[in-house]
Amino acid sequence: MTAVAAVLTSMLAILSVFQIALACGAPLGRFAWGGAHTTLPLGLRFAAASAVLRYLFIGFIAFDRAGAIAVLPREFSFWVMWLIVAHLGFSAILSLLSASRHERMTLAPYTLVMGLLSLLIALR
Repeated sequence: MTAVAAVLTSMLAILSVFQIALACGAPLGRFAWGGAHTTLPLGLRFAAASAVLRYLFIGFIAFDRAGAIAVLPREFSFWVMWLIVAHLGFSAILSLLSASRHERMTLAPYTLVMGLLSLLIALR
């Protein structure tokens, strides 16, 4: 299960680089946040930067739940992992419903895979 957590965390790291690029003004906005902006406005740049903190937290919980680290109470990581499954599932749905074709074709399947990986960890 540690390998699944490592794959999920690697995917989160890649997504973090993408969000940092968006926060720094890279013209990749059509792939995220609804695709309405090529370069994100300031508010969405802050949201992109804050997403990285969320990804760090998800990775930490995934490793704890998978048994790679033992920091949190088991019951806490159990329930938080299920919240992560719901969060990533909801994110995948939102990406599928996005007005941006680019987001639907890239971020939606990427997020769906992350959701499935988190489900495997939650079922541990």
